[in-house]
Amino acid sequence: MAQWVTISSDEYKSMKSTLEIISDPELLQQIEMSREDFRAGRYKELRELIGK
Repeated sequence: MAQWVTISSDEYKSMKSTLEIISDPELLQQIEMSREDFRAGRYKELRELIGK
């Protein structure tokens, strides 16, 4: 028996974006590399970049 679920358009867009991201191996690799950089302290805070 089929069941219907209603979600907001924002939730649908979010789910669609998530599926696109997890379907892209290259993008997932870039995300992991960014996480490694962050854990290693290789980042700048926004205030450093805007000079405040």
